[in-house]
Amino acid sequence: MFRWGRASVAYAFVAIAALALAHGFERGSLLTYPGSWLPLVGGEAHAFSLVLGSAFAAAVVLGTRVLVERASWAKNLHRALRPMTVGLDATGIVMIAALSALAEELVFRGLLLPWLGVLPQALVFGVVHAQLSGPSRWVWVAWATLVGLALGVMFVLTGSLLGPVVAHAVINGLNLAFLKAHDTSPPRSTLGGLLSDRRSPVPERHSPLPERHSPLPGRRSPLPAGRRA
Repeated sequence: MFRWGRASVAYAFVAIAALALAHGFERGSLLTYPGSWLPLVGGEAHAFSLVLGSAFAAAVVLGTRVLVERASWAKNLHRALRPMTVGLDATGIVMIAALSALAEELVFRGLLLPWLGVLPQALVFGVVHAQLSGPSRWVWVAWATLVGLALGVMFVLTGSLLGPVVAHAVINGLNLAFLKAHDTSPPRSTLGGLLSDRRSPVPERHSPLPERHSPLPGRRSPLPAGRRA
């Protein structure tokens, strides 16, 4: 609890800092994008953004599960990210998913996108995710860049940050739960798989075969009665 509690507090401070910067630079609300690509205003813009965000979250969550089962790079990334879920319970997953989504959307889409543009903010968003070691680091960066690009397009298309925030939170929450519950690591083995951690079932005990010298039932011994053993 202490671990995810600290992360939650950190994300809350990031969100507050983004709002303070926007106020200091007289940026207005970070939840709206003036001059959106579609002529939507008010509740209409928020509703359409929410629909797009929900559809995008569903596509990413389902796609993640398919890729983890079928693509080796996705499976390796899943294994590299899985240790991050150690110590997370259901409450921790919900808190991290919600606060990280809110903080990152306020910073990257709400604050940086109008200054940098759609593509540059996505590239910065991807680089910030270079937290892993090994080849999976750049896979994670590329994946985060694509997601950041899609969320940025959603923001400027509708003019509302509601859809990106909801999509980000749903993706984070469901994928954290998937990471925690789904172990893709193969069983440990030695000698090229000849020996494994998994024990083979113990064979059933069978009754011993009858001794060879015991006569079969119903057959008479060829030896005279006096010479039988």
